[in-house]
Amino acid sequence: MGAVIGKINRHLHKIMALPAIILFALFFLYPLAQGVGISLTDSNGVTAPNFVGLSNFFNFFHDERAKTDIANTVLFALGSAPLLNIFGLLYALLLDSRFKGNAVVRAIVYMPAVISPLIMGYIWYFILQPGRGFLFHALNLLYPGFTGGNWLGHTGSALVVIILVNVWQYAGMTMIIYLAGLQSIPQELYEAGEIDGAGYLQKLRFITIPMLYPSIKINVVTNIIGSLSVFDIIVAMTDGGPGYATESLSLYIMRMLYGSFTGYSTAVALILFMIIVVPVFLFLKLTKNREYEL
Repeated sequence: MGAVIGKINRHLHKIMALPAIILFALFFLYPLAQGVGISLTDSNGVTAPNFVGLSNFFNFFHDERAKTDIANTVLFALGSAPLLNIFGLLYALLLDSRFKGNAVVRAIVYMPAVISPLIMGYIWYFILQPGRGFLFHALNLLYPGFTGGNWLGHTGSALVVIILVNVWQYAGMTMIIYLAGLQSIPQELYEAGEIDGAGYLQKLRFITIPMLYPSIKINVVTNIIGSLSVFDIIVAMTDGGPGYATESLSLYIMRMLYGSFTGYSTAVALILFMIIVVPVFLFLKLTKNREYEL
């Protein structure tokens, strides 16, 4: 009887997984296969496409603007992803303790994450306007005679400013995942640590951080994916300028697409897909065994 029930359960699991498999095939595998097909043509979205083999991919590696955009995208991810995790964890550690107004502070920290990055980008664009932005007037009150600087119009500072705005907006979202992880750690572990004479830093190192590995994994993966596919906030704040100093690969793909280079833009999109998948896969592979059972 038990063997029959086990067999029915196994079949039931397969049947229950079927809708997810169909949706995955319909909304991921089919568009991916279609994209691969288009990337092998000279499609411009209007006339009938011709098969050109791997020419679009070879052209990409001779495209100087694309190389600049890859560098911008990788720099953005290297700046954003670590800072998001550091600030998200610090916020979570601070706001995990009970104090009056805790819920209000959590809401304030999280609130920017629910606003569209496009809208947030435009808000910061106007705040940072040299000579007339809110930040200029605020600094002028503190430091009379402050002349300010065009931080979004300078190649040396524009990308840094966008990274900081992105971190400010999404640190709250990272914090929420860390808070959930912190609140799932059994208090008995901390009590055992205190009995052994462990201080705050020792408990943080030997209990909190190891027990947070699942949350760290989720945050690192989502932040890598979000940072490497950045688009909206750059469009709003600099539109890729000055020159191409802040243009991301996602923005370049959109411009090639609207420039009637559909085949080439699809090939670049597939390259961006691989740029995102490879570091995520390596990170998951390296951290596969670094989880603790509760």
